[in-house]
Amino acid sequence: MDSCLMIWSIRPQMRAYRFVGHKDAVMCVQFSPSGHLVASGSRDKTVRLWIPSVKGESTVFKAHTGTVRSVHFSTDGQSLLTAADDKTIKVWTVHRQKFLFSLTQHINWVRCAKFSPDGRLIVSASDDKTIKLWDKTSRECIHSFCEHGGFVNHVDFHPSGTCIAAAGTDSTVKVWDVRMNRLLQHYQVHNAVVNSLSFHPSGNYLITASNDSTLKILDLLEGRLLYTLHGHQGPATCVSFSRTGDFFASGGSDEQVMVWKTNFDAADYGDVWKIQKYGTNVNGALHNPQSEMDCVDAQNKHKYQELSQTPELSQNQQLQQQLQPELRQQLQQQKLQLQQQQQLPRQLPQQQQLPRQLPQQQQQQLPRQQQQQQQLPRQLPQQQQQQEEEASLATTLEHIVGQLDVLTQTVSILEQRLTLTEDKLKECLENQEKIIQSKTN
Repeated sequence: MDSCLMIWSIRPQMRAYRFVGHKDAVMCVQFSPSGHLVASGSRDKTVRLWIPSVKGESTVFKAHTGTVRSVHFSTDGQSLLTAADDKTIKVWTVHRQKFLFSLTQHINWVRCAKFSPDGRLIVSASDDKTIKLWDKTSRECIHSFCEHGGFVNHVDFHPSGTCIAAAGTDSTVKVWDVRMNRLLQHYQVHNAVVNSLSFHPSGNYLITASNDSTLKILDLLEGRLLYTLHGHQGPATCVSFSRTGDFFASGGSDEQVMVWKTNFDAADYGDVWKIQKYGTNVNGALHNPQSEMDCVDAQNKHKYQELSQTPELSQNQQLQQQLQPELRQQLQQQKLQLQQQQQLPRQLPQQQQLPRQLPQQQQQQLPRQQQQQQQLPRQLPQQQQQQEEEASLATTLEHIVGQLDVLTQTVSILEQRLTLTEDKLKECLENQEKIIQSKTN
């Protein structure tokens, strides 16, 4: 809001650079992929490209007729995407700041616009309560997501390019599949407007910032809230993971910039299953944060810590690699027998779909199952309500739930591998096209 940019060095005893040039509040900023340029958009309707050095030199161009809300470099660093209050999205060349084309179907302010990782798609979020997906080559809107109950403040692509996440003024975070154009996950973990979000480079986690002064880390594979982080004394307005995922930074209306250190591995997918499953529902009512985050205040250099520990490995999760076809068949037989004898609800198999189910469905179904399981002994005939049979039934049910939990995790791992396979296949097809074109030439 003070019209300047600050470039901070994370290394100790290194000075910060203050860049002055914009005539009004700076609304957005981003480093280029190479780190040699910084783009900023301002309420003065201009975009500036800065060289992050002591001199702080910049070039400026009049980009829009309204406040510039978003700037974003393409992965190759050759293109720059801008979005503004004039309801347009524009694409520019970085080298000469040459205008290429506009996308103009929004009917209200455009808050955010991002390139997909492969640069083929563009996603934009607007105060017209829509999220639009664009084809960069044809410059056409290929789909509009209109289900948000409020405005959309921020939107971004999953590292795989197959999903997008949106932060809304209705206090929700939604994850959409851009291939099937359907809602995958719906989180209601904040108590106020969600201002910003960022995917971890591994694609396993999503961090959000809200007016309720908190940051929240979501486990996308399990579809649940993982950590709640406190530190800002007012609305948390922005958040972003570092390129390697080892750190993330957050800013707030308390005029503080905080740098946090993560405690999960960015590359090893196996570590995801080392998070023990507590009784945490997606709205955070039973949330029990168990992480250790170091927070460095970029202005005051104070350190904050979340009191926490690293969760231990669940016994059920240790069994995920031991699941055999015979065990699955035996599990299904036990399940059918119990359903016939005790009228066990048929909702348990739905746990296999947990990674794809909406968090609201999880919240509704799990308590029902728990209540029904507790009521099972009461439904049995009086002559069967003996202590030994009750103990046997409880043990069997616990075994079934444990095995179904293993199935859930196995399906999640298979989905992750499928996504990686799709990415490799796409890369092979692209290489094949390049080879054919080179032979033709």
